Amino acid sequence: MSTLPDRRTRKRLATRQRISDVATRLFFERGFDHVTVDEIADAADVGRMTVFNHFPRKEDMFFDQDPEARQVVLDAARNRDPHVAPIVALRLLAHRLVAEERPYIRFGDESSHFVETIAASDALKARARAIRDEMVNSLAHALAASVDQPADDIDAHLAASLLLAAWTVAFAQAHQDFRKNGAAKLAKEKFLSIVDKASTGIETALRDTLYGAIDRDS
Repeated sequence: MSTLPDRRTRKRLATRQRISDVATRLFFERGFDHVTVDEIADAADVGRMTVFNHFPRKEDMFFDQDPEARQVVLDAARNRDPHVAPIVALRLLAHRLVAEERPYIRFGDESSHFVETIAASDALKARARAIRDEMVNSLAHALAASVDQPADDIDAHLAASLLLAAWTVAFAQAHQDFRKNGAAKLAKEKFLSIVDKASTGIETALRDTLYGAIDRDS
């Protein structure tokens, strides 16, 4: 049975969210590179060490939704229906996340600010690349485990690399379209159309592996 967080946990989560919200507002207003940790601490009414207790790096305040997004993707790979091929399961996940309007797959003014802030900062671009590399490795391990293969299975790493590259392209293209026409609905459709097209190609390329087909032992 699930239980509600205790008072101390709720207070800690509320403090973390306040720091993140303040940091994001300042990053959007002034640019990531022009905001210091001390300024964030002052604006959030907390100490400098409190900020670092919640966010080891300044970049982590900007990418504060990354841990949740990673976990959702990894869970989809690990806990997929055995009658659904891994690549298909992740394609279906993209559709579900868009339908649920998860904050990390949204297309609107705030998400456009998010993308623009990354583009204006070398530090954020470097961290975004590192996150993608870390995620490729984690997803490859999750995919391999889901079909009882070793963590270093080359097909799993190929599948993870191709899938995340496709999602990255789809996300960037959808935001580019949103900036042109301001239509969130069309941006969602563009994102999913690219994900679908790429997933079909990846599934075909890996059709003779356990990642592009249903488990042979299921």
